[in-house]
Amino acid sequence: MTERITIQIAEDGADADRIDTLTGYLRDALLELDVADVRRAPAGPPPPGARGVDVASVGALLVSLAGATTGLNDIVTVVRGWLSRGSGVRRSVKLTIDGDVLELAEASRADQDRLVDLFVSRHGG
Repeated sequence: MTERITIQIAEDGADADRIDTLTGYLRDALLELDVADVRRAPAGPPPPGARGVDVASVGALLVSLAGATTGLNDIVTVVRGWLSRGSGVRRSVKLTIDGDVLELAEASRADQDRLVDLFVSRHGG
């Protein structure tokens, strides 16, 4: 069974403060599940010549499931619910497990269902 999931969020036109706020909302929702831990991913060193905050690193969460009763399906359900509350703004979420990436964005509900089922089946859900 999967022990750790990395979740990366993005929103078109969002600055680091907005992404930080959105990440906090998603983190709070995930913490309502029976997971071992949900923490912000540590930011790596900035790229050479960078002059600001890396928005991608601000919007990253690490979800630990060690010993938790919550499964991958529950986590994906929470993420999809959060994603659907975008109020017309294009958002995307990437879930990564052992290098395998599921990206949810503007796919139809049916396409998302198919992708989620495939992803979950590969990771013991």
